[in-house]
Amino acid sequence: MKKIFEPMKMKHIETKNRLIRSATWEGIANPDGSITKETYDIYEELAKGGVGAIITGFTSVALHDYYFDGMMRLCDDTLIPQYKKLVDIIHAERTPVITQLALGAYYREKNGHFQQVEPDDMTVEEINYVIRQFIDAAVCAKEAGFDGVQIHAAHFFFLSRFISPSVNHRKDAYGGSTEKRARILLAIMDGIRKETEGLHITIKINSSDFTFGGLEKTESLAICKLLDQAGIDSIEVSGNGTSVSGIRPHVNEGYFAPFAAEVADNVSCPVIVVGGFRSLDTMEDVLNKTKIELISLSRPLLREPNLPNMMKNNPTAISKCVSCNACYSSPSHKCVFRGRD
Repeated sequence: MKKIFEPMKMKHIETKNRLIRSATWEGIANPDGSITKETYDIYEELAKGGVGAIITGFTSVALHDYYFDGMMRLCDDTLIPQYKKLVDIIHAERTPVITQLALGAYYREKNGHFQQVEPDDMTVEEINYVIRQFIDAAVCAKEAGFDGVQIHAAHFFFLSRFISPSVNHRKDAYGGSTEKRARILLAIMDGIRKETEGLHITIKINSSDFTFGGLEKTESLAICKLLDQAGIDSIEVSGNGTSVSGIRPHVNEGYFAPFAAEVADNVSCPVIVVGGFRSLDTMEDVLNKTKIELISLSRPLLREPNLPNMMKNNPTAISKCVSCNACYSSPSHKCVFRGRD
């Protein structure tokens, strides 16, 4: 019988329990990707809160990625000491940490200006350049001491759009079929594996794009199988437009769990599921009725970073997160109710 508060051993990483802090956007880094004191404080609080492992927020692999302000970045060797400090803060609590490697969008320079370019309009050389950016960022992550990297192929950012049939209409080796659109993911994973040693490589993928003509469950499952066959270490299942409102404990938790369970039935690597979990008994019910191995949390840890410790000490404790999504419009994406309890 699987329990949330038991160690979980995966390739190159061991978590102290089955709760993962899912990558959550903060938007407070400096323009060059350097880390602010507030970022260090956020992650120290999370590590002290008892989560089994942490996946850091959106970390761009490119300097000229203008999709968001305040993105952390791993594209410059000079930033490695700052990220090593972040890793050390988290490791001080015996908590492993994975950095989420992402690209908001690809930008092409023209006459001193950068313009966003969609997958259809990219040259093969530009696609190869993006692959190289992810590999180089993983090398930086390894040097900074991260225990793993997560390839962000969800939420309709660049890689998610690249593998989506609603966006990618290419007719070459990188489009036209599920396998060809997924080739970029396999190339990134293979390159990271070849150029780093001992990193846990995971991926975050949409169960569905929830958009007309987009990636649906059948195709997402096919991509997960391809990744598993190629040696991915774990898969986190999410979906486009993830933050569903109106989640209530024991009522409508775990909205991606059914698809994640299907993925777990068809792959050999551990499957992680995020999305609407609020109670310990519901999470353990999912673990024990499926082959899913880990649960990841986002919004509940904004409200209560110490929620894992609370649940460990009191199994009947439930998250105070009311799924209002006001955190998206708050400074640093913090819960607007913190301090009002």
